[in-house]
Amino acid sequence: MSSHQIAPKGAFFWSVHFGYTENMSSTHTSLLSYLEGQSSAMLDDLRTLVEIESPSYNALQVDQVLDQLEAWLVALGATAQRISGPNGDHRHCIFTSNNSNQNPARVLILGHADTVWPIGTLERLPFRLEGDLAYGPGTYDMKGCLIQALYALKAIQSLGSALPITLEFLITSDEEVGSPSSRELILQLAAGAAAVLVIEPSIQGNGNLKTSRKGGGEFWVQVQGIASHAGVEPEKGANAILELAHQALQLSSLAKPELGTTVSVGKILGGTATNVVPAYAEFHADLRVSSLEEGRRIEADVAALTALNPRTTLKITGGLDRSPFERSPQTVELFHKAQQVAFELGFTVGEGGVGGMSDGNFTAPIAPTLDGLGCVGAGAHAEHEHIEISQMPPRAALLAGLIMKLAQLE
Repeated sequence: MSSHQIAPKGAFFWSVHFGYTENMSSTHTSLLSYLEGQSSAMLDDLRTLVEIESPSYNALQVDQVLDQLEAWLVALGATAQRISGPNGDHRHCIFTSNNSNQNPARVLILGHADTVWPIGTLERLPFRLEGDLAYGPGTYDMKGCLIQALYALKAIQSLGSALPITLEFLITSDEEVGSPSSRELILQLAAGAAAVLVIEPSIQGNGNLKTSRKGGGEFWVQVQGIASHAGVEPEKGANAILELAHQALQLSSLAKPELGTTVSVGKILGGTATNVVPAYAEFHADLRVSSLEEGRRIEADVAALTALNPRTTLKITGGLDRSPFERSPQTVELFHKAQQVAFELGFTVGEGGVGGMSDGNFTAPIAPTLDGLGCVGAGAHAEHEHIEISQMPPRAALLAGLIMKLAQLE
């Protein structure tokens, strides 16, 4: 892992103002007023990001998005570190506190620049505005969220507020493909953080924040059998597909949907020709769990699976890759702070859990984590992906207000 420093060009300083006693409701109103005045600029910057297509496996394209975000953050006064990765260089942008305390509290904002959309998607799904909706690949997951976070920081700066914390903004390049090169970096930065604020989109349909997520992983089941002629000597064969079918049923039976545990066989292959008893077959299965206890149960039960046909050989790999983001007292406390900020901004926000995973799954077991602090919209990974334009200012104000509330309590 390599990195290099980029000197800040702006003057966004975070210093000690312990005597700050302005009414928070007034402060939040000022944040919202500033951001409402920036609505047009936010859309312009969103268009800039969306029109740089950035599929996870195209490092050059992902780096273009990261370069633009880095430039905007450095202009606000951040020091940027680039950490090399095969999908693009992760950007760790730091707003250093001027607090005389040698170890000021740290708050980590977590986002990603990669999308699921291949190059060329813009030709048929261009960035466009229709009423209160902004459409385009990556608008909801999560380029609109990145823009909101950027403008949340601008809003804090507009107040001339100085916060006695170190604020860190990590933007990764590989979240959509499982964060293979950023996982250790995320864990390193989350350790000891006062809070991790994940700017993934809010819950589709109601705009709620995410206080829990399922964990999950995959299993790869391979069966080696014995080939033979299906008509002449079928008894000499050992049917790998038939054994695999038994294993698919066994694995699926381990699910406990009432506990949030699901096992889904999603990809299968095997065999060569219909007149050959198949010698090889395999499947891939998706695992989702709501608790670590359930994840460990599934792993133990899968490890105990044996071949029904003793003439076949069974090989199983994989397991729980991301622990569940379980609803903890620390997360609930963060949510209540966000709920109070929303109330002071003039709207309400709820909480909920989702089946999808994010980098918040990594941080939740080691630091207070709140997810879903990004856009309001719908259609993640779908062709109708969009965000609600009118919700961008209040949701950016929510993030800004939460940062200020966290800083004020230190």
